[in-house]
Amino acid sequence: MDFEDFIISPRNFKTENWQIGNRITKEIKEDSIVLLFVSDYRGANGEAEVQDFTAVRKEFYRLSQLDFEIPIVDLGDLVSGKSIQDTHYILQEVLSACHYNRAIPIIIGGSNDFAFSLFSALNFHQKNINYTQISNIISLKQGEEINEHTFLSKIFGAKNFSIKNYHHLGYQKHLNEVDSVKLIKEVEFDIIRLAEMMNSTEKTEPFFRKADLVTVNCDAIESFSDAFSMNPQVNGLNRREICAYMKEIGLSENLKSVGIFNYNIYSENQLNHQLLAQMIWYLIEGINIQKSHPKERHYEVFYVLIDDRQYAFKRDTFSNLWYFGDDENIENCIPCSRKDFDEAKKGWLSARLTKI
Repeated sequence: MDFEDFIISPRNFKTENWQIGNRITKEIKEDSIVLLFVSDYRGANGEAEVQDFTAVRKEFYRLSQLDFEIPIVDLGDLVSGKSIQDTHYILQEVLSACHYNRAIPIIIGGSNDFAFSLFSALNFHQKNINYTQISNIISLKQGEEINEHTFLSKIFGAKNFSIKNYHHLGYQKHLNEVDSVKLIKEVEFDIIRLAEMMNSTEKTEPFFRKADLVTVNCDAIESFSDAFSMNPQVNGLNRREICAYMKEIGLSENLKSVGIFNYNIYSENQLNHQLLAQMIWYLIEGINIQKSHPKERHYEVFYVLIDDRQYAFKRDTFSNLWYFGDDENIENCIPCSRKDFDEAKKGWLSARLTKI
């Protein structure tokens, strides 16, 4: 497929040598970070016309490139298809090209249902996907049309999709149907409330550590002065918290794909564009830090006795991150926090650590 027919190349911006815009290219490279902007908001009752992401790009291109080593590509703006299904198809083709080149695609804009395309494209290249979503809403509605309310049920229900773990972070009780929350818990996926994510990333960091795919619904971020998302909320993660979480996403050891959806591209507020640009920047910083970590790791093992049964915790001596399990292969151990270890020493073991 010739992507030139479906992608509008970004315009050039004059930047200083120290700014990140000075090192951005426009063609997919191996082992790179690829940015692609999407304007199709039909899944969130919006429009599909190509929107202008110039304001976001200007804010992003002006940020420092620090000592980043991973190539950064800005493919441009995806042209929407005649139907939202067409846009999903085109996006999946672009994503697949990124995966073939071991590039990490970052999809910015579009409605939250494009998480389905990210999952579908990644599922073609690997199985047993660890998927983490930050969203204030858990919707498992059924329907033929794909939109922000039905995409999650389509991911869970697809026979050819292989999902290992699903973590839903940032949900708000007063916005959700009780049945959807119950169903997620019944299949033993993790649900974390907004209150548990505030002020510190320590408790929820383990849900990002092994994630292959992470999507962020901008509705989970609080709006200030002007709507930040398509469905603006007075409560949500604040500006500093979401940037800290974007860095945690980038630090994932297995990260293959990221989506930032439901951003209010119709906003004329510079602060909104600035925040989105900085979210992207912190994500890229996390990816660069993770790529600089040594491949070979060493672990200290600690045993805890609870009700006459012995449990093992491991600490990565380089990163100081914790795992639960005694398997020699760290991939078979469960990412956890220091707090989980401390609570185990007091005799309390989280149900999440023993459910498998």
